[in-house]
Amino acid sequence: MMQVCVNGARGASDGASIPMSPGAMAESVAQAVAAGARDVHVHPKSPCGQDTLAPRAVAATLEAVRSAASVPVGVTTGAWAEPDPGQRVARIRAWTVLPDHASVNWHEPGAEAVAEALLDRGIGVEAGIWSGTDAAERFAASPLGPRVLRVLAEVTDPDPATARDSARALIAVIGRAHGRPVLLHGEEGGTWPVLRLAGRLGLATRIGLEDTLTLPGGEPAGSNAQLVSVALSIAGG
Repeated sequence: MMQVCVNGARGASDGASIPMSPGAMAESVAQAVAAGARDVHVHPKSPCGQDTLAPRAVAATLEAVRSAASVPVGVTTGAWAEPDPGQRVARIRAWTVLPDHASVNWHEPGAEAVAEALLDRGIGVEAGIWSGTDAAERFAASPLGPRVLRVLAEVTDPDPATARDSARALIAVIGRAHGRPVLLHGEEGGTWPVLRLAGRLGLATRIGLEDTLTLPGGEPAGSNAQLVSVALSIAGG
């Protein structure tokens, strides 16, 4: 399975190709799905271009994306979008339009409460396990582990020379992952080496302007659809 990560926490300063408005996100998703993406991870934005969990922004993003493509759509719950764990939970409980799933970074304060709030509302949880954190250990001990939709093995090593080894180490630490499916991906310079490894291991993966702004040869990526097309030629569907 190839997920497209549409925009991440990037902003307008990262280039015109980053979709910021609900309409731009929807258009980008439609093109990426046509190129072969089968799942969506998107960061709703505030009017000033910052990641937000505000119900109005989440609803506008989900409605726009779903009008353009019939695939599962997930959003972030990253602490940078709402630093206070209690407020993060309150935002989730106030959502009027629900995503199919949402990512929860297991190393962040309040991760268990955030995940529980999502599960209570029938929203699938992607358990984000970042390399270089204690997330894997915390997730292994979590009673919520068997209930998550999937585990996101997120390799934060941006060095193309070492990211593959970092990915193998992360997978080893994650272990059985409560029996849940694993989606493996990298970021920045580590994106393409980790994506190739995911393909060899038969794991789900993702690609998009959140993770990288460049193609494997270093050329600027023009769109999420272009990244998806190239990624599928490397890792398969």
